[in-house]
Order: sequence, then structure tokens, then C-alpha cells
Amino acid sequence: MTDWISLIRDVPDYPKPGILFKDITPLLADHAAFTQVVDGLAAGYAFDKVVGIEARGFILAAPVAIRCAAGFVPIRKKGKLPAETISASYDLEYGSATVEVHADAFAPGERVLVVDDVLATGGTAAAAVDLVRRAGAQVVAVSFLMELSFLAGREKLAGLDVRSLVTV
Repeated sequence: MTDWISLIRDVPDYPKPGILFKDITPLLADHAAFTQVVDGLAAGYAFDKVVGIEARGFILAAPVAIRCAAGFVPIRKKGKLPAETISASYDLEYGSATVEVHADAFAPGERVLVVDDVLATGGTAAAAVDLVRRAGAQVVAVSFLMELSFLAGREKLAGLDVRSLVTV
């Protein structure tokens, strides 16, 4: 079994000085490690669709959906989806951002697993959960590869089943 955690590379001062970036590309390049992560993100949950949050969430959510015979639904930045959408805005350190999902992405009552690469401040994930619920579906859980616990993002997801495969 691959020690996949060791495949997460630290890149100091990226994208700006003082930031320690967690690069998952070596993990993604290792078939055994990537498979373990995909399995870990979904283990124990029953769901109909998997939501991936733009952009790195797509990389993890799509194989989870395939592995679990579920549909994949992208949540994208505002203006990137071609059909009718619903949107949710959230606060950033300086300003705000908006994400969208197609209005017809879910059937009423569908069970949804939300997947992203990193849980940081929790704003994007909370907005994704809001979109899924407003579209009439049920959030089963929110699953992350990595959690930056010092940013307390889990607090914005109170009352939800939140899984992080690695906490730093």
C-alpha cells in the first residue's frame, strides 16, 4: 500500500511569500495512491450524485462519481455554466465570490456527496451545500482530501457530516 500522504508536496512561498502550498500533483500521478484517495472520499456513503467544486474539486469528484456509479455535477464560478443556474455568494478575505450550479442538476430528494480538495475557510463548501439544498437535493456529506484546521472552515459546515482524509 502506498503511503499517499507522503506524496503531497510542500511548496514554500507559492503562490506568494509566506504561503506553504500543498501540491497534490505527485499524489494524482500515482495510480495506487490516487485510487486510495478516491475510495477514501466516498467510503461508507450512499449517494446518487457527486458535486465537484471548481477547479481542483473536479479532479477528485469525477473519479469518485465513476467509481461509485453516480452522476457528476460541477459547481463553477459565476458565468461559466451555459444553461439556467442558481447562484450563491460567499465572503473572501478581501471581497466576495459567487458559484453556480445548473438549476436542473438534481432531481428532488437526490442524495449528494460534495467533494473538494481542501477545506480552508469553509466559504466555498458552505456555498456549494446551499446550492445543492436550494436545488432540492439532500447533502449526504462533504468530503475533502485535506483540511487546514487552523482556518476553522469546519465551523461553517456545522450539522453536516464532514470528512477530511488529512488534517494539517
